[in-house]
Amino acid sequence: MNSLKLSSCMGNHTDSFCCAVTGYLEAELSIPTEYVNNISWQEREHLFDLELIQICWICGWPYAIKADRPDPKVELLVVPVPSGKRYAGRPIYFSDVVVRSASPYRTFSDLQGRRWAYNEPRSHSGYNLVRYYLSCASVEEGYFGRVVESGSHRRSLQMILDDRVDGSAIDSTVLDWEMWHYPEIRSEIRIIETLGPSPAPPWVVPTSLSLDVRAALQNILLNMHKTEGGRAVLAVGQIDRFVTARDEDYEVIRVMARVGQRISL
Repeated sequence: MNSLKLSSCMGNHTDSFCCAVTGYLEAELSIPTEYVNNISWQEREHLFDLELIQICWICGWPYAIKADRPDPKVELLVVPVPSGKRYAGRPIYFSDVVVRSASPYRTFSDLQGRRWAYNEPRSHSGYNLVRYYLSCASVEEGYFGRVVESGSHRRSLQMILDDRVDGSAIDSTVLDWEMWHYPEIRSEIRIIETLGPSPAPPWVVPTSLSLDVRAALQNILLNMHKTEGGRAVLAVGQIDRFVTARDEDYEVIRVMARVGQRISL
């Protein structure tokens, strides 16, 4: 293969990590490897679907949707194991329901009739998991007083900090990253509920990618944590290591989508 393109649909906070991984892969493979980040994540996903991007980091729900198509063109490559005690060395993450620390809200039920933000309607942690939670609680449509689509978890968090909304469900790894880089927000927010765990968003490749290249990529990523250079790259993304994943690992997301489909946020 003459060259490879890698991209992420996980938000701009992953750019520095993915750039570092791109450089690591290029050095290990001796194949020119480019990180695509000069377009929106929607365009990145579209290019992946067209097989013009060979490696992509996507949410587990879009992965399940793509894998369930009659002629699926996506394969799991690896899945990251986030750093931090709460992840217990497993490829999982959570959805943290966040409010301002100055607000009176202490439980999820306190947010009924209040202002709510979600990142986008194909997000598992920000949308699908919340619908599932509400459906299991047997609530009806219109649980929140006003609902806005923010466009990203980081924007949802900023809307909470700016008191433009009362709460949102934030990907725990995004929240970890924000509090790592901006520790001052720790005192400004409060987590009142944690949903999950859910299987971590996977790194995927198109089925058209040759088996040799796929095997080489997987081998490099799975062994990154064993080298000094690889550990340094993983640390940029607050990731311990990569592990393999199976399609059935994402069955829980499919179940949540079916249960929660009666509710629209």
